[in-house]
Amino acid sequence: MTPTSSTSLTLAEPAYDRVMLKISGEALMGDQGFGLHPPTVQRVAEEVKSVHDLGVEICMVIGGGNIFRGLSGSAQGMERTTADYMGMLATVMNALAMQSALEGLGVFTRVISAIRMDEVAEPYIRRRAVRHLEKKRVCIFAAGTGNPYFTTDTAATLRANEMACQAIFKGTKVDGVYDKDPVKHVDAKRYDVVSYDDVLAKRLGVMDASAIALARDNNLPIIVFSLDEPGGFKGILAGQGTYTKVHG
Repeated sequence: MTPTSSTSLTLAEPAYDRVMLKISGEALMGDQGFGLHPPTVQRVAEEVKSVHDLGVEICMVIGGGNIFRGLSGSAQGMERTTADYMGMLATVMNALAMQSALEGLGVFTRVISAIRMDEVAEPYIRRRAVRHLEKKRVCIFAAGTGNPYFTTDTAATLRANEMACQAIFKGTKVDGVYDKDPVKHVDAKRYDVVSYDDVLAKRLGVMDASAIALARDNNLPIIVFSLDEPGGFKGILAGQGTYTKVHG
């Protein structure tokens, strides 16, 4: 998707003033099959810094699937509520790793947890979090919604609405939303734009149904892009690059 007119935005005029970046825990694994890959964490942090340097206020939610996924644990016989709480703790570990990488680049951050753990993260208080954003701190929301049975996709959409974000950026392994898995099907078709209802009806797998419905009800656009494309996050804010926009 490329700019279509001479009035297209430049990098000095980002399309959004405040955004939510949602990435999976698996995105931080690199080529490993488990855990954190520090060079990958560093690369993602540099992408975030490049957008932060434009003056954009950034929230983040990172999944925990690289360490523990509650649904998988439940499928193997673990009690679902316990498994989900373990998954929430995994997201805190990822959030702390991202915080360390960002602050190493000179970006001030706050890790804000939906489960109280005052020694390592702030408790979630909406007005305080908004103030952090106004002070240009990157807010990394951890521990999901603090409740089992809710995914980090839903947590990201909930926090994006509470923080009055103008869009959710969903960083994935592919450069948008396809009608089928582009890794397995060479004839997979990528959408430039797709509606919330089509995502739900066609089960396109952008986010879980609860997250999509919450975004639709609040008219919050979701931009799906490749986190592996250098400069992709920054470029999209200027209307450049390849991505899919999910909206009404």
